[in-house]
Amino acid sequence: MHDKDVRVGQVPREVRHHFHEALRDLERRALGGLDLDIRQLDRALEALTYQDVELAGMVVADDDQVDGRYLEVHQGVLSLLATQSPVATDLRLVAALLHIMRCIERIGDQCVNMAKLVPLSGYEQPKDKDILDSIERMGRHAHSQLSQAKEAFASRDVALAHDLVRQDVEINRLNRGIFRRAVEIGDDVEMREWAMLMVLVARALERIGDNTVDIAEQVVFVVTGLFRELADASSATPEGTQAASG
Repeated sequence: MHDKDVRVGQVPREVRHHFHEALRDLERRALGGLDLDIRQLDRALEALTYQDVELAGMVVADDDQVDGRYLEVHQGVLSLLATQSPVATDLRLVAALLHIMRCIERIGDQCVNMAKLVPLSGYEQPKDKDILDSIERMGRHAHSQLSQAKEAFASRDVALAHDLVRQDVEINRLNRGIFRRAVEIGDDVEMREWAMLMVLVARALERIGDNTVDIAEQVVFVVTGLFRELADASSATPEGTQAASG
């Protein structure tokens, strides 16, 4: 009887162990989605730089991989919820994974939006160096933010998550500068047309930055159990520090 009681008592622990293993696997798959986004971003930017229509087409086609990862993780989370009853800490992680997968899917869509502009921007069209330089800088920031968002979530690093807000301020500043330059660029119709397309590219990069901040907010939520929008670093308010200390 005693041995039987022990075996019965061990079953819930074994079930919880399998649950946590499955949850860790889902997190690995989710963060792997950010790797897919980084690859898509780099290729979209390369296609824009070199007017590579073929590479741009690959970015569009490979968005199915990002969408597939979203569906895979989403279905996995729903399956876990159907068979288990997560406790508070686990439930926060489950909710966060669903949220960041939506962000990952949206980031992939923005990469596709940039790639679709490549055939429209014209290899021989006049270009503006200031705008191109700003687009390049925005691209570097977006790449950095994606990598840092993955690291912050994987390590549950709240300080690293808050630093994404600081980086996002810079990408927003560059976006506004590109818009101003496009408005002031002159009367040449082809130049204006190209500049407006670059405004759309900048907008896509700005949205990628916004989604990394959304992921940063999920880091804070998982660690502290509190959800709040992270303060804009340019506002110099103490709210971000309070959230980090949780």
